[in-house]
Amino acid sequence: MTTKYKIQVLLLVLGAALLGTSQAQTKKPNIILIMVDDMGYSDLGAYGSEIQTPNIDKLAYEGLRLREFYNNSICAPTRASLITGQYPHKAGVGYFDVNLGIPPYQGFLNKESLTFGEVLRQAGYSTLLSGKWHVGNDSLHWPKQRGFDRFFGVIGGGSNYFDAEPMPLGRPYPVVILEDNQRQKPKANSYYFTDEITNHAVQFLDEQNKVDKPFFLYLAYTAPHWPLQALPEDIAKYRGKYDAGWDALRKERLAKQVKLGIITQAQADAAAARDVEVPDWDNLTFEEKQLWKAKMEVYAAMLDRADQGIGKVLAKLKELKKDDNTLVIFISDNGAPAEDMAHRDKNQAGRNTGPVGTAGSFESQGKPWSFVSNTPFRSFKSFAYEGGISSPFIAWFPGKIKAGSIAKGTAHLIDLAPTFYDLAGTSYPGTYNGVATNQLPGKSLSNLLFKGEELQRSEPIFWERAGNRAVRKGKWKLVSIYPSYSWELYDLEKDRGETQNVARLNPLVVDELSKLYFHWAKQNGVVDYDKIKPAQPLLPPTRSTAGTN
Repeated sequence: MTTKYKIQVLLLVLGAALLGTSQAQTKKPNIILIMVDDMGYSDLGAYGSEIQTPNIDKLAYEGLRLREFYNNSICAPTRASLITGQYPHKAGVGYFDVNLGIPPYQGFLNKESLTFGEVLRQAGYSTLLSGKWHVGNDSLHWPKQRGFDRFFGVIGGGSNYFDAEPMPLGRPYPVVILEDNQRQKPKANSYYFTDEITNHAVQFLDEQNKVDKPFFLYLAYTAPHWPLQALPEDIAKYRGKYDAGWDALRKERLAKQVKLGIITQAQADAAAARDVEVPDWDNLTFEEKQLWKAKMEVYAAMLDRADQGIGKVLAKLKELKKDDNTLVIFISDNGAPAEDMAHRDKNQAGRNTGPVGTAGSFESQGKPWSFVSNTPFRSFKSFAYEGGISSPFIAWFPGKIKAGSIAKGTAHLIDLAPTFYDLAGTSYPGTYNGVATNQLPGKSLSNLLFKGEELQRSEPIFWERAGNRAVRKGKWKLVSIYPSYSWELYDLEKDRGETQNVARLNPLVVDELSKLYFHWAKQNGVVDYDKIKPAQPLLPPTRSTAGTN
């Protein structure tokens, strides 16, 4: 081989290498967004729990955790904000997935609010969804019609885990399970729904690997939402784990949260008092303790199984050699619930035909254990106190996000869509299919995630759902809980347990934040709840208290 020929070969090799490097540098990252359902702030090992969540914890310890990340307190409004990047009323789901007769409360996503499926597909991504939809029951509004290439899951609010029987909520509640647009009719006791969600996600990743595109996977588990139903081998892992009761377990979680750096000792000392409707564990009868212990054992098993599924998805990611170019985000849709489903009405009790955890049972976690799940916060799902709207937030991206990071954050669901679009190198369109779009109110978290910079918000964060209202600006949080319209004010830097209402001491702050709230409410089409309240509320009223102010 001549010297000249050797030089030509060397130049070709170097050119190919440089081209490959350039392509690698400009290759768009994959994105996996994981959401679980009705999981409290402290239910992960990395946030203070005794529940075994090693795969989620791995993401946390190798990535970043936020101390303050907010949802919209209940399933459908949370998903509306998450999927579109809009406040829920602006997206059309201000109350739930039921139509109350006006656009902000129509119960399905409007055309002016684009889904991340629609935006990311235009940016060249494969868009995949496995799990729960809950933002449009009519076929015109299903995932395939809103930008997703592949879909498997349940259209409505939830399902049993071993069968597709209707879920009685005081009214017929049909369960629609789809693969793409095809209705599925699985045989009872032939599957466990959490595993089905996992298996389809893995299948979608295998299929997507055959095309030369980045992917966006939205993995939306229904677990650990009631009914409490789990696989026997998972339940067995937690036998005896909750014999000490909720008072002792909450103290253990508080101590672990301080040790992990999730909260400070001062915040632990100012944690919310036990809700007045949660009894002293030591005052329960033996039979009562047996039932309550069984509930939490099953709840833990359900979350454990979801974690196992996440482990399978991460293993598939590694097998496909895409783990080094994928952002993974993990959140929950709201705090743990207060609902006592098994004893809510005669129809519900009639369905509760088996031991807790089995296919025939229809139990829920209930306030006592949700009080533990929401440690150190006050209140529960559907309310605007911290226990209803606070979620763990974990972000993992090897080599891009500093391992072991914990930040304050003060972020919200509306911030995720602009973060994904920023990462994908695409912009949110001003028009889509000839329709002018609602512009995004959130803020990209890119600098927080990838540069370690504290998130700076110029605009407050707002909430309204079924008359429950709140504003968060800096350290201050203004909140009112329906049917009361009086404002409470809390200094969350000192008091995230919301135990000391300081509204009377800070009237100017109350005045400033309330004006901001009413301006936001007008801009987003919020209507006084008494004027639109459905004749049959979604769930029965329940008190949301935690000691006294």
